Amino acid sequence: MALGAGPEDESEAEALAGGCAFEAFGESAETRALLGRLRTLRGDPAAHEGALERFRVIMDKYQEQPHLLDPHLEWMMNLLLDTVRDKTSPADLVHLAFKFLYIITKVRGYKTFLRLFPHEVADVLPVLDMFTDQNPKDHETWETRYMLLLWLSVTCLIPFDFSRLDGNLLTQPGQSQMSTMDRILQIAESYLLVSDKARDAAAVLVSKFVTRPDVREKKMACFLDWSLCTLAHSSFQTIEGVIAMDGTLQALAQIFKHGKREDCLPYAVTVLQGLDGCRLPNSNQTLLRKLGVKLMQRLGLTFLKPRVAQWRYQRGCRSLAANLQPSTVNPPTVTTQAESPDDAEDYDVPEEVETVIEQLLVGLKDKDTIVRWSAAKGIGRVAGRLPKELADDVVGSVLDCFSFQETDSAWHGGCLALAELGRRGLLLPSRLADVVAVILKALTYDEKRGACSVGANVRDAACYVCWAFARAYEPQELKPFVASISSALVIAALFDRSVNCRRAASAAFQENVGRQGTFPHGIDVLTSADYFAVGNRSNCFLVIRVIRELSAKALHNLTPQAPEYMASQVFPRLLSMTQSLDLHTRHGAVLACAEVALSLHRLAAQEGRLVTDFLDEKMVQGLREIHQQLHERQLYRGLGGELMRHAVCILIENLSLAQMPFKGDPIIEGWQCLINDTLRNLHLISGHSRQQVKEAAVSALAALCNEYYRTESGEAVPAVQKELMKQFLAMLQCSEEMTRCGFSLALGAFPGFLLKGHLQQVLCGLAAVTHISPEDVSFAEARRDALKAIARVCQTVGVSSEGAADQGLCQQNVAGVYDSLLACLRDYTTDSRGDVGAWVREAAMSSLLDLTLLLAREQPDLIEAAICKRVLCGLAQQASEKIDRFRAHAAHVFLALLHPEGPAIPHVPHRAELELLLPRSEVASVNWAAASQAFPRVTRLLALPTYRYHVLLGLVVSVGGLTESTVRYSTQSLFEFMEGIQSDPKALEDFSGALLQVFEDNLLNERVSVPLLKTLDQMLANGCFEVFTTEEDHPFCTKLLTLCKEEIKKSKDVQKLRASIAVFCGLVPFPGGVRKKVLLQLFLLLCHPFPMIRKTTAGQVYETLLTYGDTLDADALEEALTVLSNTAWDAELPLVREQRNRLCDLFHVPRPQLVPKTGAC
Repeated sequence: MALGAGPEDESEAEALAGGCAFEAFGESAETRALLGRLRTLRGDPAAHEGALERFRVIMDKYQEQPHLLDPHLEWMMNLLLDTVRDKTSPADLVHLAFKFLYIITKVRGYKTFLRLFPHEVADVLPVLDMFTDQNPKDHETWETRYMLLLWLSVTCLIPFDFSRLDGNLLTQPGQSQMSTMDRILQIAESYLLVSDKARDAAAVLVSKFVTRPDVREKKMACFLDWSLCTLAHSSFQTIEGVIAMDGTLQALAQIFKHGKREDCLPYAVTVLQGLDGCRLPNSNQTLLRKLGVKLMQRLGLTFLKPRVAQWRYQRGCRSLAANLQPSTVNPPTVTTQAESPDDAEDYDVPEEVETVIEQLLVGLKDKDTIVRWSAAKGIGRVAGRLPKELADDVVGSVLDCFSFQETDSAWHGGCLALAELGRRGLLLPSRLADVVAVILKALTYDEKRGACSVGANVRDAACYVCWAFARAYEPQELKPFVASISSALVIAALFDRSVNCRRAASAAFQENVGRQGTFPHGIDVLTSADYFAVGNRSNCFLVIRVIRELSAKALHNLTPQAPEYMASQVFPRLLSMTQSLDLHTRHGAVLACAEVALSLHRLAAQEGRLVTDFLDEKMVQGLREIHQQLHERQLYRGLGGELMRHAVCILIENLSLAQMPFKGDPIIEGWQCLINDTLRNLHLISGHSRQQVKEAAVSALAALCNEYYRTESGEAVPAVQKELMKQFLAMLQCSEEMTRCGFSLALGAFPGFLLKGHLQQVLCGLAAVTHISPEDVSFAEARRDALKAIARVCQTVGVSSEGAADQGLCQQNVAGVYDSLLACLRDYTTDSRGDVGAWVREAAMSSLLDLTLLLAREQPDLIEAAICKRVLCGLAQQASEKIDRFRAHAAHVFLALLHPEGPAIPHVPHRAELELLLPRSEVASVNWAAASQAFPRVTRLLALPTYRYHVLLGLVVSVGGLTESTVRYSTQSLFEFMEGIQSDPKALEDFSGALLQVFEDNLLNERVSVPLLKTLDQMLANGCFEVFTTEEDHPFCTKLLTLCKEEIKKSKDVQKLRASIAVFCGLVPFPGGVRKKVLLQLFLLLCHPFPMIRKTTAGQVYETLLTYGDTLDADALEEALTVLSNTAWDAELPLVREQRNRLCDLFHVPRPQLVPKTGAC
């Protein structure tokens, strides 16, 4: 355990470790009990479903380690089969037992589970008899039929002729019953045509039944005829045809796999002809094409004698340790076996094999991977039984797949086939030169299709070939190709776009290092570029070796390793590519030029030289012309223009940082125009790339100004300064939000010398952007970016307490800056995107932090007590609100001001109490985004008068919110605080006064008032103000009633009305005249125009009277409850009003009077 890790971290680590692997079947006892009580669940479908679901959950945990179940499979099967064999078990219980068996089979696999079924002679007929009760069309019990077919397939292996089970088949004269053999065959054939999983089990049954010696003689030919007829009469254009062909092909493939060659050979030609007639390669059903390929390879193996090719390449020693050690002894001699006269492979190969191989080669080019993979395995199996010359022809045919006229599917299938051939020793060393050449091409295969490209699967398969070769060949065989293979794998591992390909290349490289021992610097490369390191794209492109943007940065890191080569060889090529017709090439080349130029400058600066010492005049001129040429060709327009604007902005930034000798050059004006045009038209750029383009343009502007708009004395060029200020300040009032965003950030990026003398203009212009007006209320992003710009401007100009307002922060302008930032803490704008004002509040909090820390460091006297109080109270409110992310941000800012790293912030209200309530240790340890940790700490601030109002304002929004965890923990924390002040009348009065003040200040503010009503309902129901019930007409109750009446006056908001009903009901227990006023409000709501409100009111009044009936007259209470429960409150208003008036009379409340509507004069 790491030092300082807590128990939660330790338990989490243990849980993670435990979740990856189990040591044994831990639920054995529970499973035994569950299976043992199945009989007690008869007739209870809910109990059946619960037991089944629990068993499924237990079994699914062992999907990745099914072998742990092996010691327990037998007793589980016996328990379940006992239920099945019991004649008294009802049908639903039998089906349930088979469902349990199926779940076990699904996890462990039917092949392992199959041998555990009882398979005595006595089991055959009982299993057959069970089929008579099965309905193949019942989709609820398919597991039963699936397991019965598997069970029957095992019983078919009994070593006795089935005719012995039949006895005398003649039961009556002229009548006979069906033989056991016929019954089994009929069942198998019928279930091969069903649409559920029983079809797969039927194929297993057929393969074991038809290949029995006694059945083969009598039924094999008939079954194959039936199968071929079914295939001939089925069409893969219909669902029924697909199902029939699927089952039949599975059965045939299993027969030719498990049957003896001499038994199957007489029928192979007929089956091959029938399969050709099906034209399966034309089907759009992947599974049918796969089964066709699978059957085709089995037919091919049937035509060829089962022998191991004597000519195959065999590798001897496969010791990793021996490969990694220096070779000090004679290497082991291994062996390409030569043919002896006795082994001469001069037997005739049937003509049908050519058809098989041709179809398998077609399968290598299939559009689906599973078909190609099956075909590749078939090629390997069949080639292993061919003579050397014919097998070499097969290799040549596979190599034909690697033509650039072929599709990516053919390349992928070819790679899989080569890997299979190499793995089986069927790819002789004499062919390696041809094979390695195509594999090197496959490692870089990439084909563009429209806006994307294909080829990742080809590159991945090529890595698999390299991996397979490492295991198949001796080091001396691959030695001539080590340099090319190793470099290609390193490049793929480092720079392939696909993470799967990078990892595959790394794994192949690692396998070659271990198996071959000849890869140069193998261990060193693997140490840096292992399987996991290459998974991270940024790490892979930038760190391991010193997508286009990352490639450009990689060139930046590589430049110091060979600067002369980069300048003389690479850079000219990049410059020529900047004018390419291909957008992606052009984009990558511009980025690369920018990065290499900056890297050369930094290297030159370290040596006290200029960047022009590396780049000659022609290259500098080429850099100067990039923008102009792109502009003249109008390549900044359209979707491609977004990429080029982004790339050229990065080029401008890097060339400025590289101090290119362009001062006074007309190109600077062109660059400035591009930046201005980009910022002006941000709204035309697609949303997914807008932020990147904006940031690139702002960064480019900052670098451009620093390098080319400053005189030798460090002052701004006057004409440029005046023009920029005029343009940029004017654009802050643009009607396009994105334009405001861009120019606000641009002003924030201005260097200090440009701001000098214009600071007040800039601050006022940015402050104007932060103000909300009816025309730009939805411009939340503009306000956010203006706040960021204000903070950055303040950081740039610094503090000058005695200076002028245009020179730096001082007494005259600090208050105005704070006003702008604090006003934005109240931005709660919402639109279709949600609470967009949260972006503004977050930026305001960050800016307040930066500004306050800056002033505390340089001039703390400028932080007035009133300002500090407003800042911390605003942050306290934000730290108690409902959105986790922004609550956490507010808490971090609050704590950063309370516990700064530098000088203390002056005038912090209640500093001593705050340091006790929120100690420095909580700055890093508390997860403020977690409601369970945040609210118990935030509610501590309710005890401090300065913060109480603001914390309550945020807290009521959380307590009355919608998010379950936020509501739960905020409510719990609030109730704990209220419980602590119940014995302190003064604290309770202060709290209730602050709560009412929050209500009064936010009347008709839907964001606060509705959650506040919900909060009040919970507090009243929890007895938080029960102390006030001892006094008649307590001011709190009276004022709360008044505020509630004002809030719902003429309201049609159902949510608000329902919340107010709950509050009114919560005020009923308070004695005095306020109770009658509350009842009057409730009785008014009983005749509300909305039926829903009437019914809700009646229901809640009924509950209230039951709860607080002891405070009312008993006789009136009973009658009132009867009226409330028996009246249809959603009926017509005249009927409802009559019953409402009865209630008024019972409680001595004046009957409400209808107010006649005044007509127009």
